Amino acid sequence: MTSVFEIFKVGIGPSSSHTMGPMRAAADFVRALAARDLMFQTRHLRVDLYGSLALTGLGHRTDRAILLGLCGELPDQIDTETMEFRVDEIRAVRSLPLRGVYTIPFNETEDLLFHKDQTLPAHPNGVRFAAFDGDGKSILEQIYYSTGGGFISKEGEEHSLPRAVRLPFPFSSADELLRLGEEHAMAIWQLMLENERAWRPETEIRTLVRRIWELMQACVNRGLSTEGILPGGLKVRRRASRLAEKLAAKSSEPLVQMDWVNAYAMAVNEENAAGGRVVTAPTNGAAGIIPAVALYYKNFVKLASDEGLFRYFLTAGAIGILYKENASISGAEVGCQGEVGVACSMAAAALVAALGGNNRQVESAAEIGMEHHLGMTCDPIGGLVQIPCIERNAMGSVKAINACRLAMDEGGEHKVSLDQVIKTMYETGRDMQSRYKETSLGGLALNVIEC
Repeated sequence: MTSVFEIFKVGIGPSSSHTMGPMRAAADFVRALAARDLMFQTRHLRVDLYGSLALTGLGHRTDRAILLGLCGELPDQIDTETMEFRVDEIRAVRSLPLRGVYTIPFNETEDLLFHKDQTLPAHPNGVRFAAFDGDGKSILEQIYYSTGGGFISKEGEEHSLPRAVRLPFPFSSADELLRLGEEHAMAIWQLMLENERAWRPETEIRTLVRRIWELMQACVNRGLSTEGILPGGLKVRRRASRLAEKLAAKSSEPLVQMDWVNAYAMAVNEENAAGGRVVTAPTNGAAGIIPAVALYYKNFVKLASDEGLFRYFLTAGAIGILYKENASISGAEVGCQGEVGVACSMAAAALVAALGGNNRQVESAAEIGMEHHLGMTCDPIGGLVQIPCIERNAMGSVKAINACRLAMDEGGEHKVSLDQVIKTMYETGRDMQSRYKETSLGGLALNVIEC
């Protein structure tokens, strides 16, 4: 089963599926070359992108991510301040250092190809790496799929955790999660804590949660203090910092809390659009919702506490796992309902837990959060994670807070279960035409003229 710390991963913008996933895949491929003693035999390397990776890869900086991944970089460790300089240098000299130690010629126009009219069978986000020796003979090939949230899988291999363990409270559905809670008189966050303890001690779990929260807050603060134009050509101006300045002067207005939630969410996704350091939650395109709702709790709930935030993140992780394992968190597979919709569902449930709600209320809030995102398309203008992605995070954050309030007001009684809405989301995504799933071939991406 997936860990909370796979749902929340430290990385870089603008996309977990199109930037982080391909970077991890490229780094894994050169690691495999080195492990097989093939790296120093490599004279030529070719990368082929398929499906959504090809269609929106340039806007999502997939090309840059792959170049840096082949140099051995990983999303959680790379220096965001030097990325662009290094990519420019690779392009200028038309060569790249595999794992930073062995340089081979690399001409992007011939060696990094975008197959916009082809899709590999297992997932819309496919990439093939092939290494050749001096005689032009293929010495290693591997297909990877970037399945959303920074997760990758290799063709022919099952995804697995680094260390397989037997969990004390395994679950594969929300119904099982509720049943476990009733049988053992435990909250969902407590069940998750016990499962996480199968991999690492509680002190380390709490340290990791604090680190995630600190990185999220740092991302918000950068976004609230940075002005300018976002990269990519749409000339979208950052808005979060200007909104924060205005809010400082109207603290007594009745809806100011909602305005701050908007600012928090947009700050994160403006940072993401600029290629900055973010935490997937569960994806980059939806990374602003979890921190925005957490900051609503921290700054505007009188009895907010660090323990409440701990409950918040473990509960959010539990809900994210249900979507990851039973449906999808990939916009290229199910549309934006699998990104913003899932993040809203996670945040709604998590806020209930932070406020001391019961398991039924947690499950109800998660269901409400997704029910009102069903059918949401992924149609980024120009293939950039900017319009409508940034504002969608603000809207998703406010919906999450409202879903929490509705669930707690009703006590958790409702007609539609979370399992039913997860199944519906996945079926809706499968039925959705491909042009509405992170291809920029339909929706707003088609009808809004790029400036």
